[in-house]
Amino acid sequence: MQKIQAALLLAVTLLAACSTTPLQPACKPATCAPCPTCPAASAAPTPTTPAPFVRTYQPAAWLDLPGWAEDDQAAAWPAFMQSCRGMASKPHGASWKRVCDLARAADGKPGHDVRRFFETQLKPYAILDSDSETSGMVTGYYEPLLQGRRARTKGYEQPIMGVPDDLLTVDLSAVFPELKNKRVRGRLEGNKVVPYWSREEIATRGGKLPGKVLAYVDDAVEAFFLQVQGSGRIKLADGSLMRVNYADQNGHPYHSIGRLLVERGDLKLEEASMQGIQAWARANPTRLDELLNANPSYVFFRELPSSDAGPIGALGVPLTAERSIAIDPRAIALGTPVFLATTRPNSTQPMNRLVMAQDTGGAIKGAVRADYFWGFGKAAGEQAGRMKQSGRLWILLPPEAAPK
Repeated sequence: MQKIQAALLLAVTLLAACSTTPLQPACKPATCAPCPTCPAASAAPTPTTPAPFVRTYQPAAWLDLPGWAEDDQAAAWPAFMQSCRGMASKPHGASWKRVCDLARAADGKPGHDVRRFFETQLKPYAILDSDSETSGMVTGYYEPLLQGRRARTKGYEQPIMGVPDDLLTVDLSAVFPELKNKRVRGRLEGNKVVPYWSREEIATRGGKLPGKVLAYVDDAVEAFFLQVQGSGRIKLADGSLMRVNYADQNGHPYHSIGRLLVERGDLKLEEASMQGIQAWARANPTRLDELLNANPSYVFFRELPSSDAGPIGALGVPLTAERSIAIDPRAIALGTPVFLATTRPNSTQPMNRLVMAQDTGGAIKGAVRADYFWGFGKAAGEQAGRMKQSGRLWILLPPEAAPK
């Protein structure tokens, strides 16, 4: 027991130094595992405090929200009820209790005017980033459908892995309170704690990892994008659907393979959509492993009961197609209603609607940043894969949660 406790204490100290979180420089200190892209250093670099995250809420009027009067807010009501359920267990849920109690009392009653409810109970605030910019990037994601088997068979050889038994997850806020929600991952190697295996190392080790493989699918590219999306369904041999959802991650930073293809000249910027990357992969099968391994991040999954509801987001409730978004929780508290003003994928056609902040993502960083959930299946994937638009966000808050 003392050895385990000592190892965990070492994990907190050493992994904090080896972490890829903003606490540390990009290169690892000499006590960590070798960093192939870092220059040699004679001493460990001095930890630096991350720059404070800045976001501003600017009071607005309902008339400032483009398309608010034309939106069907009733379509967002079920998602809002899910948000109320999810926020009830969160620290900020107390400031929503009165509004959510009123919503539950009004839910399903004849003549309930959803738009009037939001306008009388909440106030809009425009979200600005650290540079006082009101516009940011809006991307899309979806729940894919893959073909797979529970046991490895010919043609079904790409593993969808559960969380390995040897993965250590350390909450840094236990030592550094200012690093709330920051976690690092690692593993024990003898009596040392080292970073967990990278994507390439996991692939090389194959079945040697101590953990359960949930299923095997038929396509390495689809398996990769399942990790990017964070959830999906797998159609098994008997026609049943197996649902998998994000469980954990190996602790390595996410690197965009689309950006890499553009930098190498393999794709033009406008071609670097999910569909463009998939097309490149089909045309270059011998270079696929090299491309995928350029992103060292690796996602582990858990199996969930089959359901027609959306996948479970970071709030702990099912996502609603076209009414849920993923956000940076430093800017927007999970569960909060948000009005999104953007355009449809690859177009200038306005897409303005009320959505709920119910999910997060490793690549969703910034105050004016959103990932729009399109739903399940191929059609949703086509929209999500092409979406990289400019957009604005307004957060809707009750008086109890008004910014000070």
